[in-house]
Amino acid sequence: MDLTRLVGSCDDGDCPTLYLTDRGTLAVQGAPITEHGLRIPAHETLVEIPVELVRKAVRDNLI
Repeated sequence: MDLTRLVGSCDDGDCPTLYLTDRGTLAVQGAPITEHGLRIPAHETLVEIPVELVRKAVRDNLI
């Protein structure tokens, strides 16, 4: 899968980041959330990102 970085909260690659995939989907890099009380399938996970990351992507017409 090819990923194109859309927006991130820092430039060193170790921060929440939003990517566009070559499949026309979004991939999100963020901190894993483990204490959520939900039943998440083993092949999925929850990650936490700042709301401002999504706002910036929309504001800049990236998504």
